[in-house]
Amino acid sequence: MNEFNSLDMANIVWSYAKVGHSCPKLFDTISQKAIEKVDDFNSQSIANTLWAYAKVGYKSPKLFDAISLIVIEKIETFNSQGIANTVWAYAKAGHTSPKLFDVLSVKVMEKVDTFN
Repeated sequence: MNEFNSLDMANIVWSYAKVGHSCPKLFDTISQKAIEKVDDFNSQSIANTLWAYAKVGYKSPKLFDAISLIVIEKIETFNSQGIANTVWAYAKAGHTSPKLFDVLSVKVMEKVDTFN
């Protein structure tokens, strides 16, 4: 798993979620590696990874906590779709992150005209 980069990991879990297949051992392994490489994730990889975990209902609180910090740092790189997917994933997963949601709410108000 060490040779996989952030995009590889995001694409793998997204693909599993897209076909509705949860593989707990795989999702657990990727969660651990993603936490180690969280700084390398771009906004789309972040949103896709969160979406995948939420879609299959796989709980990974440590991953969601780690990603919340990166989203706050990289919020300026998120488009409206990335913001919407991120908010949806946290809500679907039932994972609270008040500081993240505060930052996201400001960004939503700035970008509200770009949402379709």
